[in-house]
Amino acid sequence: MNLSMKWLKDYVDKDFDVKKFCYDLTMTGSKVEGYETEGENIKNVVVGRILSVTPHENSDHLVVCQVDVGKGEPIQIVTGASNVNAGDTVPVALDNSYLPGGVHIKKGKLRGVESNGMLCSLGELGLTAHDFPYAIEDGIFIMREDCEIGQDIQSAIGLNDTSVEFEITSNRPDCLSVIGLAREAAATYGIKFEEPKPSYKGVPGDISEKINVVIENEKLCRRYIGGYVRNVRIGPSPRWLRERLRASGVRPINNLVDITNYVMLEYGQPMHAFDARFIKGNEIHVRNARAGETITTLDGNVRELSPETLVIADTEKPVAVAGVMGGEYSGIMDDTTDVIFESASFDGASVRRTAKKLGMRTDSSARFEKGLDPNLCEPAIMRAFELVELLGCGEVLDTKIDRFPNPPTPKTVEFTPDWINRFLGIDIPAEQMVKYLENIGFEVNGSEIKAPYYRIDIESKADIAEEVARFYGYNNIKGTELRGIANAKLTPAQQLTRKTEAACVGLGLYEIETFSFISPKFYDKINLPADSKLRSSVTILNPLGEDTSVMRTTVLPSMCETLARNYNLRNPEAALFELGNEYIPTEEGKLPLEPQRLSIGIYGGGNDFYSVKGIVERIFGYIGLENVEYELADENCGFGEYVMFHPGRVAVATAEGKPIAILGEIHPDVLENYGIGVRAYCAKINITEILDMDIPEKTYKLLPKYPAATRDVSLICDDGIPAAKLEKLIRKAVGSVLESVKLFDVYKGEQIGAGKKSVAFSIVMRSKDGTLTDEQADGAMQKVRKALTELGAEIRS
Repeated sequence: MNLSMKWLKDYVDKDFDVKKFCYDLTMTGSKVEGYETEGENIKNVVVGRILSVTPHENSDHLVVCQVDVGKGEPIQIVTGASNVNAGDTVPVALDNSYLPGGVHIKKGKLRGVESNGMLCSLGELGLTAHDFPYAIEDGIFIMREDCEIGQDIQSAIGLNDTSVEFEITSNRPDCLSVIGLAREAAATYGIKFEEPKPSYKGVPGDISEKINVVIENEKLCRRYIGGYVRNVRIGPSPRWLRERLRASGVRPINNLVDITNYVMLEYGQPMHAFDARFIKGNEIHVRNARAGETITTLDGNVRELSPETLVIADTEKPVAVAGVMGGEYSGIMDDTTDVIFESASFDGASVRRTAKKLGMRTDSSARFEKGLDPNLCEPAIMRAFELVELLGCGEVLDTKIDRFPNPPTPKTVEFTPDWINRFLGIDIPAEQMVKYLENIGFEVNGSEIKAPYYRIDIESKADIAEEVARFYGYNNIKGTELRGIANAKLTPAQQLTRKTEAACVGLGLYEIETFSFISPKFYDKINLPADSKLRSSVTILNPLGEDTSVMRTTVLPSMCETLARNYNLRNPEAALFELGNEYIPTEEGKLPLEPQRLSIGIYGGGNDFYSVKGIVERIFGYIGLENVEYELADENCGFGEYVMFHPGRVAVATAEGKPIAILGEIHPDVLENYGIGVRAYCAKINITEILDMDIPEKTYKLLPKYPAATRDVSLICDDGIPAAKLEKLIRKAVGSVLESVKLFDVYKGEQIGAGKKSVAFSIVMRSKDGTLTDEQADGAMQKVRKALTELGAEIRS
């Protein structure tokens, strides 16, 4: 809502500093977005009078003008305009002047003749013929205004109003009006506000002989007032009205249309004026559209109407979409003689649905959809008729039609000063509260408050407390401690998520966030088989496009896309992670499962398979997950994505017998699909499944009191036996005195033999009950050798 500060002066008699005004209104709840002063980008442009016009000596289309600009000697200006004559009053841009758009005017020579400025057209001043209907669009602006020679052009033509832009919340439609904001301004500064009471004389006449109104849907149309104006004289509005419309962001058109727009801005009540010639049968029916009906709206578009759409119709056809826009032949034309004025109240939700469905949101629909009280209809139409008589553009009949089937009862709320003080944490007398409330139109009678009709947002005593708080001053309310005890804490899922994020960041990974909806082509890029279960996705009914048409069933394609983008942007290395969801379809008609997954992607920086495996191990260690085992992944590993990894360089991690992660090097074909020219590695960890596992609490352990015993074991075994399996046997054989097992050597060569490998482990043992003896350590190692021998390994001396 743009508020003209000149218009505001009609209701609040105070000189405002605009910056302070913006601050003060914001602090009392009317948020200001900014302000703009008309003509502030026009500098050094004045009113001038042309003294003479002579032909240019070196040009057939240029003329030389001597212009009086109120500075003693006249100045010479060369122009190509053909509509200038001696005696004309014109805007003159002097030497070193500025015009809208940053145009800088300086003196110079045109075809060898000195020119000390420029004569301005409407367009060069940022105006149109709607602002000054008597002027022409494509020539110099010949002014008819009452002004002085040398006067700044802004004040001479009224281009000096300041417009303040407000952000109006949906619960305060009363502030979508000059009167509403004036009421707020008066209350903010403690100035008494008198709501205007418009009136008109009218001419004798029975409107029932001219028109009849029937409301067929009283739920969607709560009130309809119709008035009649005859002998209409269409013409431009006076300058003061055009200026106010322009400052409010509305283009002036003609006096009748401008009146309806003026009242909408002033009172917040949209209005419409129908040309009586086009109302067939002299009847107006407020009804739902019938199947198959269409209407050509004022913007020239043919709209198909549905039975849910409320329309204004005559006896034959719809003539307007209720609350949104009039029909093609309902508007005011140059030869209009009789006009029907409409001031009605329509259901806000219905107007919003209609405007959205037809794709035609207007100033009118924006107000109706927030909810307007039907009591506003009468003062609005009274003001419109008052302006008709003031502008002398028609004769208003002194009777009108008012269909008001179910008048609402005034809202009342209990007045509880003590509760308000406790609720806000303040201590002010009840008399002060009453003053705040009365300043904005509330009536206080003892313990009861009656809300004014325009305050549709008042429902309870908390709403009254809000009114008190905003005028008392939010900044004056002191902070207080919360009463009671807060027992809020993170859920196990939140704790696991935060630990995982902390582990990834600590390992040097950067977090990314990708869309959950993807293209089905993503599955092709990771080489998923045509019969893979992962291709069964939740399909979006109204996608933005094919690239976002399904919900992902695996997070790894999104990670590969991000790695590819970084590679193509010539980033030499990347280490990324994302905590996101997958969407697994269930039974038809039910919501999908949304398990949480951690995806990891790295390339460059000397990383390899063991780098990504080390990252996964460190994450498991940080969150406290123990006894994780790693095996070569195959088609039965529990992860359909295994096909995107290099065979032989991919592993699956299991815990408690369940697969919880897959990791490895990305297949060369997949890298080619994504345009990644280096080796890259990915991992996916099933966070949701880990949450269901028994993760022991981390507890403090005393530093060891007794020394450790260290033993090494070296063995030769089949090359196909994983080192992890050997480590598992060692752990089991040593038992409770084991502190750690570390693989420190793997060797393959001719000395060992084909299909064999040499593996060496360092074993650290320690007892918490006393110093471990050599006999105990040797006994444990004997069990280790036995277990390894039973596996087929040969112990090396």
